[in-house]
Amino acid sequence: MNKKKGPWFLLFWFSLFMVIFMFMNSARNKSAVSDWDYSYFKQMVKTGNVSNVVVEPDSITGEYKDEKGQVQKFKTLPMDDPNLVRDMEAANIQTFKGAAKSWWMTLLVSWGPVLLLIIFWIWMMRGMMGGGKQAMNFGKSKAKKSDGQLKVTFQDVAGCAEPKEELGEIISFLKDPQKFKQLGGKIPKGVLLCGSPGTGKTLLAKAVAGEAGVPFFSASGSEFVEMFVGVGASRVRDLFDQGRKNAPCLLFIDEIDAVGRHRFAGIGGGHDEREQTLNQMLVEMDGFDTHEGVILIAATNRPDVLDPALLRPGRFDRQIVVPNPTLKDRVEILQVHAKNIKMDESVNLETIAKRTPGFVGADLANVVNEAALLAARYGQTSANMKNFEDAIDRVLAGPARKSLVCSPDELKKIAYHESGHTIVAKILPHSDPVHKVSIIPRGSALGLTWQLPAEDKYLHTKQEAIARLAILFGGRAAEEVVFNEISTGASNDISQATKLATSMVTTFGMSEKIGPIALDKGSSEEIFLGRDIAKGAHVSEKMSELIDTEIKRFLDEALAQAMDIVRKHKDTLDIMVSYLLKKETLDAQEIDLIMEGKPLLGV
Repeated sequence: MNKKKGPWFLLFWFSLFMVIFMFMNSARNKSAVSDWDYSYFKQMVKTGNVSNVVVEPDSITGEYKDEKGQVQKFKTLPMDDPNLVRDMEAANIQTFKGAAKSWWMTLLVSWGPVLLLIIFWIWMMRGMMGGGKQAMNFGKSKAKKSDGQLKVTFQDVAGCAEPKEELGEIISFLKDPQKFKQLGGKIPKGVLLCGSPGTGKTLLAKAVAGEAGVPFFSASGSEFVEMFVGVGASRVRDLFDQGRKNAPCLLFIDEIDAVGRHRFAGIGGGHDEREQTLNQMLVEMDGFDTHEGVILIAATNRPDVLDPALLRPGRFDRQIVVPNPTLKDRVEILQVHAKNIKMDESVNLETIAKRTPGFVGADLANVVNEAALLAARYGQTSANMKNFEDAIDRVLAGPARKSLVCSPDELKKIAYHESGHTIVAKILPHSDPVHKVSIIPRGSALGLTWQLPAEDKYLHTKQEAIARLAILFGGRAAEEVVFNEISTGASNDISQATKLATSMVTTFGMSEKIGPIALDKGSSEEIFLGRDIAKGAHVSEKMSELIDTEIKRFLDEALAQAMDIVRKHKDTLDIMVSYLLKKETLDAQEIDLIMEGKPLLGV
């Protein structure tokens, strides 16, 4: 925001303009006037070439005609010549007596540059003083304050039953601290909210402040770290000082892992600005008492990289995990966001919740918003179920690329590829149900097969992992069986299958030859080296060779299983491809009819 210009600013520029104008005018006049000697002037007067003479106490100016007959100006110094007037009268020269220069004009010409320099110096000093104030404020905290005006409450936070229950004690303490003081209990100094991105950690912190009706200071961890040494520690001190002055209040630091990482773990020593900021935060959290009514809430999605000193009792006494929403939570979250849009009766939020396993609150909010945008795009007065279905597809895989036109041969290969995934998924008993198969390009994919679990799952068995590997190879198997060749369309499937097989061997202990050994240990130990550098440094060459052998065995067996299923159900595969080429998308009911050998009506 621009500051209002002061009078010194306007005075400086006005004076500068006037002085420049005078100098330019003086220079222009000086360059156009000829300087004469007095004797030459007398000679020109007698010849009659001079006219309009102005006699002033310190100069004589006038006009004359040059050899070409053009009027020019001249100037000369006056002399004590009593015959000058008589000579000019004899030559019929008009004579004027010039007025004496005013004292203020003389003063301005003489002292104008000096005055301009003085004004400029004062203006510069005022600017430096203002800059000094900004420099003094550089170490101040950038936390944003809301004086108990937050309208967010727990009613705006759907799901998260356990986190809200844990945070309820914080609200009770802020509302009635005497209740805890009488019993001798101490409220936690700090609360750390851990969870995946988009689960609602920041919203929970705002809801606590809204419920308690106390001031809320919010800052990001990255705001404390600057290129200047000591600024981060100064801002931490200022943040806690503001909290004490406004007690009872809440201090909220988002993404605290930006300043709270392990100390002495990086390359090049540990005396950097980040560690000084962390040390100051540790001192401040030890220094303030909970009876002051200042409670610190922090949020992160990387609690594994935080310094142990930050997590010990007395600092962040309580760690609250904000999990991904369950099916019931997703329904509640959708109900909260759906209040802001118009929906028709065909929308079933429970069905949408079942279609979005693994979605967090931010994803669900995006789904509702995308559905409203799609309804507006099609000129509808309300969003229907199809809009929500398309919105989920957009969030999962991106918008449909209708401008991408594939050749008939390529489109046929894509249809066989996706149908191969679908056939293998329908045959294997430990796979998730197929929800939809489509050959409409979305994002970077030329076709997609959606599988949705019947219910939320938190554990996966070895049989389910093996089935997943076979399903991933279903598209490649179909191409090889039908066309007797393979294409680049299975590159992403191979990548996903390799990652899954690697986890089965090195993390899940699902290999009989290797056994239950966690071989990816160390991926989060050297947090400043990066995962790829730190991973696998302790594994011997013999063990690495055995790991590669087991991974390849899982992949080869999955591909062989997929090839066998595709060969046995080649006729069903051909029928599904024919319908897919006509309709471009098949839903779960249509897929079931094809698998049962029944025709699709209206196709």
